[in-house]
Amino acid sequence: MKKYLLTGLLVWLPLAITIWVLLWLVGLLDAVFGGLLTGVAAVAPVSSGDVIERLRHIPGLGVVLVFSVLLVTGALVSNVAGRWWIKQWDKLFTNIPVFKSIYNSVKKVSDTLFSSNGNAFRTALLVQYPRAGAWTIAFQTGTPGGEVAAHLGNDWVSVYVPTTPNPTSGFFLMLPRTDVIELKMSVDEALTYVISMGSVAPAPTAETPLK
Repeated sequence: MKKYLLTGLLVWLPLAITIWVLLWLVGLLDAVFGGLLTGVAAVAPVSSGDVIERLRHIPGLGVVLVFSVLLVTGALVSNVAGRWWIKQWDKLFTNIPVFKSIYNSVKKVSDTLFSSNGNAFRTALLVQYPRAGAWTIAFQTGTPGGEVAAHLGNDWVSVYVPTTPNPTSGFFLMLPRTDVIELKMSVDEALTYVISMGSVAPAPTAETPLK
């Protein structure tokens, strides 16, 4: 019976966790949409109160709204006029004290991570961490630049070492390229390997040398 229970748990657990995460995300976006409706209700005529309340109780409407806003924004900024407005938007926020430091930092990180031409988090690596002889999975985020590169010299890589089982936290390291091993596995496979604490290992490819 214990064997059957564990087998059934392994079948249903991934689906249950996936549904739970999706429901949490929908609830979060609906809460954001509800806050927006509260702001609209504060300035809208009293006669529109019933309509606003009906919109508030439609599940999943926040997801539709966010998806629509992102889609429309992406379409608008894909032309010359849209890019001009984005430049004015950036100029506005980069001139606000305190706010500009946060905005600039987040924008640089997001542009690097989501750029189609970028190389961040597109390569899985094998590195020695936290000491020599102990190996773990890492992801290349780029190469050192600026003053750091001037001190380190050439042929270094910037890597992110995720923690297990939560890969959203981790450590940023700069290592000589000779000290890292580039893996053939995909980033998704490497993340699965990290999250599963090594219990779900990717199958070796034909190009992987066996030792």
